[in-house]
Amino acid sequence: MIDIVLSERDFDYELQALVTGFFPGVRNRVVIQDQQEEKEIKKLAQKEAEDGVSFLVGVFLGKYEIKVWAFGKGEIVYNTVNVTGEQDFHKHRDKTTHPYRTAYKNKLKKAFFVLLRDIKQELLPGEAVRSIPVWGTMTGVRPTKIPMNLLLAGEPLEKVSRSMEEEYCCSTQKSQLCMEIAEREADLLKKADYLSGYSLYVGIPFCPSTCLYCSFPSYPVEQFGKLIPDYLEALKKEIRSCGKMQQGKKLTSVYIGGGTPTALSAQQLHDMLQCLYESFPVRDAVEMTVEAGRPDSITREKLMVLREFGVERISVNPQTMQEKTLQKIGRHHTVRQTQEIFTLARECGFQNINMDLIIGLPGETVEDFRDTLRQLKELAPDSITIHSLVVKRASRLRRLLDEGAVPEEERARRMEQMMDLGQQFAAYNGYKPYYMYRQKNTAGYAGSSGQENIGFAKEGKECLYNILIMEEMQSIVALGAGASTKRYDREHHIVSRIENVKSVTDYIARIDEMLQRKKVNGLGD
Repeated sequence: MIDIVLSERDFDYELQALVTGFFPGVRNRVVIQDQQEEKEIKKLAQKEAEDGVSFLVGVFLGKYEIKVWAFGKGEIVYNTVNVTGEQDFHKHRDKTTHPYRTAYKNKLKKAFFVLLRDIKQELLPGEAVRSIPVWGTMTGVRPTKIPMNLLLAGEPLEKVSRSMEEEYCCSTQKSQLCMEIAEREADLLKKADYLSGYSLYVGIPFCPSTCLYCSFPSYPVEQFGKLIPDYLEALKKEIRSCGKMQQGKKLTSVYIGGGTPTALSAQQLHDMLQCLYESFPVRDAVEMTVEAGRPDSITREKLMVLREFGVERISVNPQTMQEKTLQKIGRHHTVRQTQEIFTLARECGFQNINMDLIIGLPGETVEDFRDTLRQLKELAPDSITIHSLVVKRASRLRRLLDEGAVPEEERARRMEQMMDLGQQFAAYNGYKPYYMYRQKNTAGYAGSSGQENIGFAKEGKECLYNILIMEEMQSIVALGAGASTKRYDREHHIVSRIENVKSVTDYIARIDEMLQRKKVNGLGD
């Protein structure tokens, strides 16, 4: 157990994430203690040892100085950094929006990172195997957001790149990946006129079956199909109401996801799209994506409905091209079906098709993933998204992975090799990385590799919505059960959320409440 001792409760989330990155697999907790003199630290260490705490790290937030320290094996090590006293923001009432907050936080995290990186191994407890986080002090899920904003503000590329390694302590490899994506994102956003618009998300939370790894709200059609008509009526009510709230505003992009939107019948899909087009200026949007998703839910009739409404971009998501894995994770389709549906979509006129893959699925080897990439090359999709597997602690998938007798460290190494293979495949076949986000909880050895989800696309086949939602550059109006509307305050760079309930039955029963919530929170302002 590691205690993180703070003089006041602030930055606790970021500091816990850093400690977890350095010491994967070792429990940590936050303790508040404003007295942090040497004798007080030793007294606390003696007391906490009774709870199994063998290592302490601490932060004292001062007016002119931040002091960070570590205590192990009876010895204390310090690191300090000067701050601007006139901007004593951590005593400020509205410190979350204080202009000095970011600079203060960056200095604190770097000092803390350097302390943990450089501390002598003999001071660490026996169970703490140190792992240097490859993303440095960047603990959030959007590492490209910082360099992309700097590039959009006109900062020179070389200066931004240098700050990734010097200020944020990123490894050279991750810094280069981040800069490549940030540069591409900034270029795409400059061409999109995103500043004056908003984007739209519509959620269809029904699926043919629930995949073993799924963490999204998902309702198998066989069990919950009877709810679809009422759900669609509630959804159409939300579409019409929100369309009126957004009247006169510019719509940039539309994304219909889930769940699996093609779990709807062709007629249901038609009626929902008809309502969407009547309520929002969809024809004026830069792009529209429908995450068709599961091959076992897609038919020619449904594809032609999408074409009728001008949908250009769809996803046909195999996740893997290994038959044994599909059966294991509950995907009730075959590799052959994936190939046939992809070919059918091309025949129906779709010239922008994405395919999702997941690395780290139970039982899959590096050679299995290499074979999946070989099969994808034959299909030649226009974009590929590679996801690192997220595993909830108590999920059925976690138990399946635990039963696989592959040590956590070995699984992490496999995932790193798979991601490297994916990046090499993309580069060799003309796909460029254009957006990325990090996982909070991956199926690898926590903190060892900082697994990411990366979208690769051929030139001109990128999904603008993916960039806008990930980098939080624009308001997103989100409709449907479990959807989260994001209102972006451009002046203060603050994102506020308006949540819809996750349960389909609650959404149907409480749709008026969802609409009132949007009105109260000023969606139409």
